[in-house]
Amino acid sequence: MTSTQRHRLFILITLGLLSAIGPFSIDMYLPGFDAIADSLDTTVSHIQLSLTSFFIGIASGQIIYGPLLDRFGRKIPLIVGLVIYIAASISCMLTNSADYLIAYRFVQALGSCGGMVASRAMVRDFYGPRESAKIFSLLMLVIGISPIVAPTVGSFVISRWDWHGIFLVLAIITTCILLAVIFFLPESRGSNPAISLMPRPIAQSYWQVFKTRQFFTYSFAGGLASSGLYAYLAGSPYIMITLYGLSEKQYGLVFALIASALITASQLNRYLLNRYSSEKVAKVALMVQSSLGLLLAILCVAGAINLLVMIALIFLFLGSQGFVFPNTSALALAPFSRLAGSASALLGGLQMACGALSSGLVSYFHNETTVPMAATMAGCACLSLFILLAGSRLPAGTRSDQSHR
Repeated sequence: MTSTQRHRLFILITLGLLSAIGPFSIDMYLPGFDAIADSLDTTVSHIQLSLTSFFIGIASGQIIYGPLLDRFGRKIPLIVGLVIYIAASISCMLTNSADYLIAYRFVQALGSCGGMVASRAMVRDFYGPRESAKIFSLLMLVIGISPIVAPTVGSFVISRWDWHGIFLVLAIITTCILLAVIFFLPESRGSNPAISLMPRPIAQSYWQVFKTRQFFTYSFAGGLASSGLYAYLAGSPYIMITLYGLSEKQYGLVFALIASALITASQLNRYLLNRYSSEKVAKVALMVQSSLGLLLAILCVAGAINLLVMIALIFLFLGSQGFVFPNTSALALAPFSRLAGSASALLGGLQMACGALSSGLVSYFHNETTVPMAATMAGCACLSLFILLAGSRLPAGTRSDQSHR
């Protein structure tokens, strides 16, 4: 391996780790809810608010980082975000109050957003649209592994030490990432004093991004397709454990199996892009995903589904998502250069908003059956396909990554 190849590999690994900080922070401490509640003399439902505050922090924080990344370059806001994350993690480790834990988790999420937004923006800076889709597939590998590895690591830490150790491990891991960013990760775009941080120009920048047809089409198509995953996350524990009687360990194995579909498909996507365009792959994947979602919903409504069939259909449904996410993300960001940070932030914010809405719908329409989850998954996929087809006739030139925006 040449020095250039090693350097490229290091950049990819660093960007992957940056994008995984948020997901890893969510999944790693889930096994510790009972231990945290006992230690802080409160209920598990109260501790669950720390997860809610983290989601709120991720959704709102991404919008904050966008203009900062465009104004000051990628590395300075990223470094500040990582420092905030480390400080908040240490605060979570030292706290003796559930309410403070909830507050610190919100701050921790704000810090993690720097890595999530900067990694997407830097992919856009370093690579063209087709290559970006391949890189997003690699990032998807890291993100997809997180739900499998993180809870296991969290359980191991709790068994050896206690829940405080989870946040210490997160702080140590992020400190290593911070050092790699400071000393080895190259700056992909310098500061731009022409970018204003006043509220009105920021809103105008976001509106300029939002009204770009290519961004609107692919960000919403990708966000709605991703919402099917959030609907599955919201509904599957009750369905698998309560309705079908799986143990928590068995559910964990099923969860890992289904997650492997997402990981495998995202890697196959890299090879498909050697022969087909991102637009073509995304369109076909959404057609397949919509068909699978409709079949799942019909079988659930008719009461003609069993556990194995459900697992198989969800496996294929989320496998399709592994082809949708990398390509729609790359296409949504492709028209932007000057505003790549804002575009990355808005893309992440829209995806989180769509995901929160879909998981909320599953909870709102919960009726002790499989129908709310299946119907929401199908609806998200079909609406995503409709938006993609309706917006696929783009004006000339918007597909190029050489846009002045």
